[in-house]
Amino acid sequence: MHTQRILTVLITVLGFTASLHGYAAKQNSPLDAYPSTVDGLQRHVIELAAVSHEDERQVEVIIGQKQQVDCNHTSLLGSFSTHTVEGWGYDYYKVEIKPGRISTKMACLHQASQIKFVSLPLSTAQRFIRYNSKLPIVVYAPKGIDVNYRIWQASPEIAAAARK
Repeated sequence: MHTQRILTVLITVLGFTASLHGYAAKQNSPLDAYPSTVDGLQRHVIELAAVSHEDERQVEVIIGQKQQVDCNHTSLLGSFSTHTVEGWGYDYYKVEIKPGRISTKMACLHQASQIKFVSLPLSTAQRFIRYNSKLPIVVYAPKGIDVNYRIWQASPEIAAAARK
């Protein structure tokens, strides 16, 4: 009887401790540092899996939306800027989209328009973000704008340059 009471108390304490640990884990998520919205923009979150050799990977961020376009090469107008969460030092990104589009001026005489993903042109430094599974990549973008990404990985092969 005494052993059963001790076992019951132990199970209760372990259950309570486990629930507190789960609560603490939710409260200490790195995402908690970021505001849920910024200036009426929607928050997009990219959470990366932990992998070996993260330093050999990069994340390419692709910002845009599907639009009806003709045969011309079309891009959105806007900006992609880096900001820091005060008190935390974590980076986040803001997308601003301006009215209009950038487009080539080819004559599309006999070609029907179609729905395509039209992206915001970004410099290489803006487009590629260091792979870090410990922190989310947080992007605030206007409603209707999609935030996509792909992972790039360095080849394990290293080639030597020719001496000429």
